[in-house]
Amino acid sequence: MSDARTLSGKPVAENVLADVAARVAALRERGVSPALATILVGDDDASAGYIRIKQRQAGKLGIDSPHTHLAADCTQEQLVASVHAYNDDPAVHGLLIQYPIPEHLDYDAALSGMDPDLDVDGMHPVNMGRLAIGLPGPLPCTPAGIEELLSFYHIPVSGREVVILGRGATLGRPLALLLAQKRPTANAAVTVVHTGVPDWERYTRRADILVAAAGVPGIIQPEHIKPGAVVIGGGVRYAGRRLLPDVDERCAQVAGAITPRVGGVGPTTVAMLFRNVVRAAEKVVADEQEGQR
Repeated sequence: MSDARTLSGKPVAENVLADVAARVAALRERGVSPALATILVGDDDASAGYIRIKQRQAGKLGIDSPHTHLAADCTQEQLVASVHAYNDDPAVHGLLIQYPIPEHLDYDAALSGMDPDLDVDGMHPVNMGRLAIGLPGPLPCTPAGIEELLSFYHIPVSGREVVILGRGATLGRPLALLLAQKRPTANAAVTVVHTGVPDWERYTRRADILVAAAGVPGIIQPEHIKPGAVVIGGGVRYAGRRLLPDVDERCAQVAGAITPRVGGVGPTTVAMLFRNVVRAAEKVVADEQEGQR
């Protein structure tokens, strides 16, 4: 049996979503109906399922969920036109394009055509730039969820050594920027390594907090962890419907605290998406009030 503390994402997400629901209710009392618009291209079952999950959660929170479903053979112009239509709709506060999209389409170009303030995934180039220099804006959901998870479980981050294995644009790089910022829940010494570093284990073994974000199943083994370290599994792959995490389950025998194979970072990622939606709606209200002064 493991002595490691289990860092479940479920209570973290429930806490965030309860706050989101209260803020949505307050906005609705003022006549503002927060809305998350989604765009799905094609008929991929998994992508359609993810959209349905987000729409159900939106409904529970009192968030409207307009949706556009484009054919798999749609053109880039049609995709961009759908993005621009939501940009111009004052009733929409958040927008996401479900990824992946068909190979003949340019996801990055479609994302760049989005109003950065609607970007609830926090991946627009403008928002990544805001993150890099510490300006407010929508945060990438998985990195923000990891910071929230560490804070929820009262795990000290400030001044500690965080090592991130993985340099991807959706997790590794933005998480490094986030946890290095000067805040009580961040302010860490952050090192980013990747599988192209021949001796990456030398770095992971010294980490107080290790975040696996490589997307290589089982890459983190017990011998790669400092005894008592906090281990966050962020990278996953799928074999059919089976989730294959970066962190081998035996690591729980060495770690002091660890996320579970299922239900760790995933729930917090979804929760942060909806936090971005309500923050965007609140920003619209605040900007309108400022303009009336």
